[in-house]
Amino acid sequence: MIAYRILSLVGGYLFGLFQTSYIYGRMNGIDIREHGSGNAGTTNALRVLGKKAGIIVFFGDLLKAFFAALIARLVFNQLDPENIYLYIAYAGFGTVLGHNFPCYLKFRGGKGIAATGGVIVGFLDPIMILTAAVVFFGLCIITKYVSVASICLVTIFAIEYIVFALNGRYPFDFDNEISYNAMIESIVIVLIMTVMAIYRHRANIVRLIHHEENKLGSKKTS
Repeated sequence: MIAYRILSLVGGYLFGLFQTSYIYGRMNGIDIREHGSGNAGTTNALRVLGKKAGIIVFFGDLLKAFFAALIARLVFNQLDPENIYLYIAYAGFGTVLGHNFPCYLKFRGGKGIAATGGVIVGFLDPIMILTAAVVFFGLCIITKYVSVASICLVTIFAIEYIVFALNGRYPFDFDNEISYNAMIESIVIVLIMTVMAIYRHRANIVRLIHHEENKLGSKKTS
């Protein structure tokens, strides 16, 4: 139902408005968006305010998306269980939109990677969660580039979701046209999230090409 989609998207957006890095920065007397890279996210909080800030912001942004997905699951699993993953996808997408484009901060937010991580956890698929953790933290450790780890994270998320959905891992009913279309729609939503995340990293990609990207643990260059 259209109403369920709207409720999931709007509900997720409201969760996304909880800007952990901005709030933590204000508690320390700064607007995080005016320092470092200007991004209201985990990596900038880590570089500007230290490890404690980075950990708090990471889990704050991850948990807001997880709870948005969890609430969508609890509510719509009673109303339309066959298409529950579609509503989780909408709730997650809404959270990322709220994080990236918060209306009360002139739409200047983060890049949505930790929030996307929360969406992945919110699907409650152990294989997807384990793969995401290994890819993201593994690449952070190996390459020291958070941007590389982030781009690979959202890419593997999209690939896995598409493969799992098309192979019947989720409760979509392939014999029901409405449910089958809902499955395709959920794939489109996940792809949009992935493309948006990569687009938000376009400046990082340019710096990577020119070997100018900051590594994890380094200070942001001017």
